[in-house]
Amino acid sequence: MSKRTNWALWWKGLMGRGMLAGSVLAGWLIGLDLVWAAEAAPAAAPGPVFRAGFAERDITPELGMEQPGGYMKAYHKTLHDPCKVRAAVFDDGKKRVALVGLDAGFLREPSVVAARKGIQQRCGIPPEAVMIAASHSHSSGPTGMVLPGEYDHASDLVKKLAYELSSGADPKYLAKVEQAIVDAVCAADAGKVEVQCSFGRGFENQTAFNRRFRMKNGRTHTHPGQGNPDILCPAGPTDPEVGVIGAWDKQGKLLGCIVNFACHATTNPGGISANYIYYLEMAIRGMFGQEVVVVFMPGAGGDVTQVDNLSPYVHPKPEQWARMVGGRVGAEAVKVLVTAEPGAEVPLDYANTVLEFKRRVPRPERVKAALEIVQKDPKQVDHTEWVFAKEIVLLDAKLAKEPTVKAEVQAIQVGPVVLISTPAEYFCQFGLDIKAASPFPITFPVMLANGCVGYVPTEEALSPTGGGYETRLTAYSNLEPTAGRKMAEAGVELARKMKPGPIPTRPPHPPFRGAGWTYGNVPAELE
Repeated sequence: MSKRTNWALWWKGLMGRGMLAGSVLAGWLIGLDLVWAAEAAPAAAPGPVFRAGFAERDITPELGMEQPGGYMKAYHKTLHDPCKVRAAVFDDGKKRVALVGLDAGFLREPSVVAARKGIQQRCGIPPEAVMIAASHSHSSGPTGMVLPGEYDHASDLVKKLAYELSSGADPKYLAKVEQAIVDAVCAADAGKVEVQCSFGRGFENQTAFNRRFRMKNGRTHTHPGQGNPDILCPAGPTDPEVGVIGAWDKQGKLLGCIVNFACHATTNPGGISANYIYYLEMAIRGMFGQEVVVVFMPGAGGDVTQVDNLSPYVHPKPEQWARMVGGRVGAEAVKVLVTAEPGAEVPLDYANTVLEFKRRVPRPERVKAALEIVQKDPKQVDHTEWVFAKEIVLLDAKLAKEPTVKAEVQAIQVGPVVLISTPAEYFCQFGLDIKAASPFPITFPVMLANGCVGYVPTEEALSPTGGGYETRLTAYSNLEPTAGRKMAEAGVELARKMKPGPIPTRPPHPPFRGAGWTYGNVPAELE
């Protein structure tokens, strides 16, 4: 006999003794009936818990190692601040994604493959769910431009130009960086805790400027110089948005954040440095604590730097410049973090595609002339002429082995945000085009991610009215003119296959039912 049957018989007897006693117990018995119903109903399955973890590892190069950012060799002599790998891992209970920010000029595709393989072997995150982006710090360690063994197939002259007279990667340092990426991602994964995420965009338009200008001669000039009377107008846009994702633990403490902004990291405050990202991190940590991990993902800033060619004033010194850019962008990120509402509904997704492009090919007569120039003493030839003759010779050797180049385009979703990456110093206009076409309410274009194929200008920049430094044909930058547009279209197509999550908001205020604050509901009192 069930509990319910026993209680029903007792209730019948009680009713026979008097209605008053029965009415006293009626409410209690109804409550018991609800308890029995709850016990009988199957328990609802708990929903997945959203978790995130953050970690960083040191990749500071040794003094005396090469400094990236140029076509010739340069060496570090002093240390300003450490270089790091910073990693975030997000887990929605169904999928995991990893976002990695690297204080480096760039990271070539073989190192990306090695790091992703190590991550998959150690903690199981698939390669296509890992985005590795270099900040393009010109004050970081030797990750390129030339890789060890890259020109072993070529002539002795080419090998000398590549290995002895060009900026090159250090194999020992590359191994350190690859291992640090694996360690940081796996540590972030192992340290995941339950979090809520906030999402938002700030606005900073005083620190980044397009460096290309339309000139009176009908062409475009990169860095034409302050006060140049032949300047007509900038030849491209900037993107002032500061994109921010924050991860907050159950006590409301910020564990880490993702920051996206489009500007070359060329402030070079002096010696080895993360560049302005160091001061961006300081600004955020100053508000939220020194243990906060700040993962910087560079926006589409291939033609954008801190240099204002239209300014009538002397430029700041490097240290001040680094503080100015990093401090202002970091402060804007803080404003977003203290304003945006966190939430736990953060769906994750990822997808990628690999495109293949032809390289632009120099004319045979140009290669011949370049070969003649590079065999001369560099001190007896115009420096710019010699450097780019060297690049034509190296490109010619590269074409013999690799006439085409592969480029990965990736999309990673974190709730209402989609990060769309390209392995290029990507022109700002493409980033704006991606944002305009994206189905997500917030989109982070990310350049120099998962490899490096050099500058990728717009088709207009490579037209007769274009020109400028970024369009020079080199072993570093040489993709066909349509490459940038095709990358943008591929990235948006990946994003369109995903469903954006909601941007968290505060609960709605209940309907007005009172008289407002009674302290303030009075006429002016004069006596």
